[in-house]
Amino acid sequence: MARTRLAALLAATALAVSGCGFTGIYDLPLPGGADTGDHPYRVKVRFHDVLDLVPQSGVKVNEVAVGRVEDIALTPDGWNAEVTLLVNGDVDLPANAFAKLRQSSLLGEKFVELSRPPAGQDTGGRLVDGAVIPLERTNRNTEVEEVLGALSMLLNGGGVEQLRDITRELNAATAGNETNIRALLDNVNRMVTTLDAGKADITRALDGVNRLAVTLNGQKDRIVGVVDGIGPGLQVLTEQRGQLVTMLQSLDALSGVAVDTVNRSQADLVADLKALTPTLRKLGEAGDTLPRSLELMFTFPFTDQAAKGVKGDYFNLYAKVDLNLQSVLDNLSRTRQNPLQDVPIVGGATNGTPGVPTNAPPPLPIPVIGGGQPVAGNPVQPGQTGQASGLGGLFDVLLGGGA
Repeated sequence: MARTRLAALLAATALAVSGCGFTGIYDLPLPGGADTGDHPYRVKVRFHDVLDLVPQSGVKVNEVAVGRVEDIALTPDGWNAEVTLLVNGDVDLPANAFAKLRQSSLLGEKFVELSRPPAGQDTGGRLVDGAVIPLERTNRNTEVEEVLGALSMLLNGGGVEQLRDITRELNAATAGNETNIRALLDNVNRMVTTLDAGKADITRALDGVNRLAVTLNGQKDRIVGVVDGIGPGLQVLTEQRGQLVTMLQSLDALSGVAVDTVNRSQADLVADLKALTPTLRKLGEAGDTLPRSLELMFTFPFTDQAAKGVKGDYFNLYAKVDLNLQSVLDNLSRTRQNPLQDVPIVGGATNGTPGVPTNAPPPLPIPVIGGGQPVAGNPVQPGQTGQASGLGGLFDVLLGGGA
């Protein structure tokens, strides 16, 4: 009879619970759960992996329970977990709060810990209902099972059993080479110090390489054109390879002849250079006089001073003509030759000398005052007479005798 009553009671309880929407054990609150107050708010937290976290697990701030896990589902993309937390409305957290999945003890329950961001990273605002803490601000502790699995892999399938061989080989390699190893370490230390001192130069060099790469990237079309144009040039070089080889061989023979010639004429070349020494020395002593003389020679008769006579688009010519009769007669008296010599007389007879009439008196001796100059192979000595011919004598008369 008692068993019948207990079965009926359990059936009624199950029916009543199922009528209220009971979906499983996860709907039952854990004993000693946090008080969420009269106005709690919900926050969604996204994790890469929630491990064995279950609904009704605790939510803590500074090790104080302030809420519980209400639901665990997948994110919209289906690759991560999204945990819905129900938090007491009196808990004040910044909008960019962090969430971490922790474990109360080595084998204890899982819970979600909410925390403030590091100092200086608080963006202001408050964590409100419907807020989402993204993956960038969530994390979890390493599981004991993961640690034990990694340790088992290291001990069983890892390299622990080879440590003895590694140690033995290292000892064999370093035994007796302590000095060299110490020197190597010193060299490495100096190298690292030098690199550290030149890191600014290295950075500038890398920046320069980067700028060069950018420039080359901007000119890649031209570079491609140049590379494409090299092909025909290489083809021509290939076709003329025989001629190039012949030319190089000829140059080699020419160089041999030139070396032999220089060796044979070495003494003469040295003598020629020594003979040029006085000339080069005099040229050096001439200084800037020689360039100025060459400048005057190439611009004669229009020297630098001649430019001063230019007035606009014409030249000024200065001439001094002396028409004094006495001066003209004095010039005629000082001439070396009769000004009418060699002048033909139209219609007259000659005395055998071209241009001289038969009735012309013989030329008078012309004294040379203070000496004379040789005329056409006939040197004139002081006290002797000289002769000039043609228009030259006439110009001597007009210009002052030419003595």
